[in-house]
Amino acid sequence: GDYLVTIEEKSKATFLRAYMNWRCMSAGSSRVCVRMVGHKMEESYSETLKEQMSIVEMPLSDPPLCISCCPVSGDLLVGCKNKLVMFCLKYLVINQNLTMLDFERSFILHMDNFVPAEVAFCARHIAVTTELDVLILKLELVEQSADRTEQCAHRVSTLEKPVDEGPSTHTLPLELDEFIVCQKPVELLGEESKLCGIPITLESTELPTEDTKCFQVRYLLFRRFTPDQSPFGFCEETKLHSVQLLPVYQTAHEETENKKELLSLFCFFSLPHIGYLYSVGNSVELISTYQYSEKSEQAVLTPQFLHVVTSENLQCFTVRCSAAAARDEDPYIDTTVKACPPVTLDVCTLRMQLFIGPRAICHFKNHIILLTKADTEDITERRKPARSMLSRKADSIKSRTNSESEPGWNLYIINTVSTIQLYREMVDYSRTYENVKTESCIHLLSEAHLLVRAAIMDPSFLKSEEKEELERAFRESCAFLGDCYSRFDTKDYHLALPYYRMSGLSMTEVLKRLVSEGDEIQRYERGFIFYLTHSLNEDLNEELSKESANKVLQIFYIADPLQLPHILCSPCMRNVCPLTAVKYLQKVEKIMPSVVLTLTKAFMALKMGDLTMYEHEMDSYKETILACGFIGQPKLLRQRKEGIVIPTEFAVHLKEMQPGLLVAATVALHENSKMELEEADTFFKMLCSNSENTIPQLLVDFWEALLVVCSQEEILQELLLRLTSQYVWRISKKQIPETKPLKTTEDLINSCNHFGLICPWVTSIMSVGSPSDKDYCEDISKLQSLLCSQSINIASVLPVLEPLREAGNVGLTIHVLCNTRLGKYEEAIDELLKRCPDAAVLYAQHELKDDNRAVWWNKLLPELCKRTRLNGNDCPVLISSLKAETLSVVAMELELRDFLSLLPEDGTAAFFLPHLLHCSQRKLLP
Repeated sequence: GDYLVTIEEKSKATFLRAYMNWRCMSAGSSRVCVRMVGHKMEESYSETLKEQMSIVEMPLSDPPLCISCCPVSGDLLVGCKNKLVMFCLKYLVINQNLTMLDFERSFILHMDNFVPAEVAFCARHIAVTTELDVLILKLELVEQSADRTEQCAHRVSTLEKPVDEGPSTHTLPLELDEFIVCQKPVELLGEESKLCGIPITLESTELPTEDTKCFQVRYLLFRRFTPDQSPFGFCEETKLHSVQLLPVYQTAHEETENKKELLSLFCFFSLPHIGYLYSVGNSVELISTYQYSEKSEQAVLTPQFLHVVTSENLQCFTVRCSAAAARDEDPYIDTTVKACPPVTLDVCTLRMQLFIGPRAICHFKNHIILLTKADTEDITERRKPARSMLSRKADSIKSRTNSESEPGWNLYIINTVSTIQLYREMVDYSRTYENVKTESCIHLLSEAHLLVRAAIMDPSFLKSEEKEELERAFRESCAFLGDCYSRFDTKDYHLALPYYRMSGLSMTEVLKRLVSEGDEIQRYERGFIFYLTHSLNEDLNEELSKESANKVLQIFYIADPLQLPHILCSPCMRNVCPLTAVKYLQKVEKIMPSVVLTLTKAFMALKMGDLTMYEHEMDSYKETILACGFIGQPKLLRQRKEGIVIPTEFAVHLKEMQPGLLVAATVALHENSKMELEEADTFFKMLCSNSENTIPQLLVDFWEALLVVCSQEEILQELLLRLTSQYVWRISKKQIPETKPLKTTEDLINSCNHFGLICPWVTSIMSVGSPSDKDYCEDISKLQSLLCSQSINIASVLPVLEPLREAGNVGLTIHVLCNTRLGKYEEAIDELLKRCPDAAVLYAQHELKDDNRAVWWNKLLPELCKRTRLNGNDCPVLISSLKAETLSVVAMELELRDFLSLLPEDGTAAFFLPHLLHCSQRKLLP
């Protein structure tokens, strides 16, 4: 709200007044109206209200001692003896052309034996001080039901038993009035602050409605100080001043330009010689303390600076609000992605300006408003001890001299230095420490960085004329900090990486900043090597020039030679001279030989086209060891460019010359979490130049090989489904693999339990298959082997197998295998008797065992009898199946009576008699 609130004294009476529409006075209008707070304004006055200032009288039962306006909501908090009164800002719509401001008294906080000296109010947070106590509270919304509205009229904050702090000054007998009683200093944070011994009662003064908000009080901080014993002043002069709550908002973006969302909240208060800055938003903690060179009179906190006035100076200190707020806003701060100077960074004094008699200070945008008075009275008189300051019984309203008759008052409006100019000065000043004091240089650049960061977090940043300059300065400050952590030997050397990333500099640009030209040998610090190592190991879309790549090679040979094999595999080093690389690798090999180093030498040999050297290196280890060697550096086989997996020249060569090693290496990468299944698919498709929908044989070889070692059930089922789909697709489309499969069905059965032995009845059916099936016998047998195992989930692959339902004997075997795995034995027998009766008995011998033997006499025997009767002697297969095996099995398993009940009534006795005799004799055998 655009209003002005004052505490005015006239005729020994104190008034609280709010001035509305006050800007019209500066435009020349002299019309003024006076009204009481909450007074209803008639619509007929609308025209005059536009052109006149309104003075709103705000009556209180006790004289107001201090006030604070919330910068977020515009609400007003008034401090009186033993209570705080809150007035809620209201917008009154008189008509469509006029909206007026008014206040409504919302609630009262009753505080026993508490006389506030200063108060601050922001975003439902309250900071209130006495001479030596600070209390910070938060008003929290309480969820309420409709029937609890009345309960919110009076809400009492319950307190735990306070800490025993000795006798209270409020209850001292009169004869002790000449003594100064100093209680011990206390700091209570969070829930502990309830023990401060200050009971609070919250009284709601609004008329209860459906929209009434119910609050409760939460204690955040209580701190009690003792009189200052420093040599700068008398202990009686010690009292708190300049309590302030400072909000910091979310960094503005284009889409949220008109929205201000509170991010962090800070509280500042000060003693004469030391100031305290707390974070009170997400958590309550002390951020910084400020030591003044002389006794302070008043201070004002901004997101960038702390301005303090003393008896003769205006001092300016740096603050850590932006560092704390940045961590509240961005979870990636303090990682390898982003960085920010620490909140614990020591504060420093920027400048001191001499003024005569500074009395008060305030801040607005880029202006400091300073009130001074040239005082002629003796300093010793002004500093004469005043015991009444510590007496809580002293009257809160003291007699005052008529300031209008006093000479020497001056008002100064000081324009602060622009952020960009001050940033430049700090950067220039930091260069004086560049080669002398490492920490001082980093400290100054950190201050400059925080200065710019605070300006960027300001809500008005998007509309600032310096927007582009500030963004450029931010990136530049990141680059300067990256330089410091790269050049200097500091414990925080790892910060070089995030700062360079935030600067937007390419690796080539960083190299130019830090590496001298020519062949001279430099000393490279840990920060620079850390930055290079991480940058080269990531998939950046930057290729270094030949000169830069060779320089990087030289840097690592000097600083960390064991990293050379890994550095050479980076996509950024694609233009490196392979001959130079091999020379360096040979030197490293004498110190620390390894499989990765040997593979890297072979890679470089391929780049040079030296196949003799390549074969020599590859023959140094067995193929299994070489396959495991790729785990140490997967980029020997695949790299990424703009997020796309690209096979290396090494992988292309292995595909042609040693596909088995390539597949084994890829399996090793997958099993060691260096390559995901989808990534492997893309890798092999890119390698074999196949389209997205075409599966190369080498990828099928990889799936088959991975199936041998895979132990994760989810991936196992995915592989089985993929292999089944591919086998079915090739069989149904009559597609022959473009390359010879690395493993036959027999190899897979012998090495992998997910490929089962093919059932004899399947082999029997396939033996009478069509000649065309011979071309795809490997895919057919692998598919049948998968279905013969117990690993595959038949229900999940049924839709995939659908294209083979009518595919002759292949389809028959697949259909019967599925019915068998699903426990549908009777349907399987029907299918066999219908399409291949020769295999029915063979199927029964293999599948109808144990719990399923009853299918012999419940299904197979009746079906054979039925079909034999229908076909007669035209189907000798049925008769032989019935006579040769089925009746023998039934005679061995059933009792004679049960066996007889199964025989057909019109059957030939001679045909069944031998089996009946066998069944009856079986019981007679001992």
